[in-house]
Amino acid sequence: MLYYDSVAEMPKNQSDEQRRTAPKGHFVVYVGSSRRRFVVPTSYLKNPNFQQLLEESAEEYGFNNPMGIVLPCDESTFERLTAFLDRCSS
Repeated sequence: MLYYDSVAEMPKNQSDEQRRTAPKGHFVVYVGSSRRRFVVPTSYLKNPNFQQLLEESAEEYGFNNPMGIVLPCDESTFERLTAFLDRCSS
């Protein structure tokens, strides 16, 4: 899992367009009250726990959120979930 607090923190050797989008096989979610930006692998979409977070996101924020996918959990919970998902996938 990759995370950046803002697009400005992403590697400088990437073009502006590359810095705004996720790498192939990944997507961006925003987590916590500060809306911290995480770039996560699409393999997470197969996990029922992650699917539940997405369903809760759709209920709370809707599908047309201008910010993108905002997950309704705090950063530490999300980091524990992604650590678990990373361990399960290796």
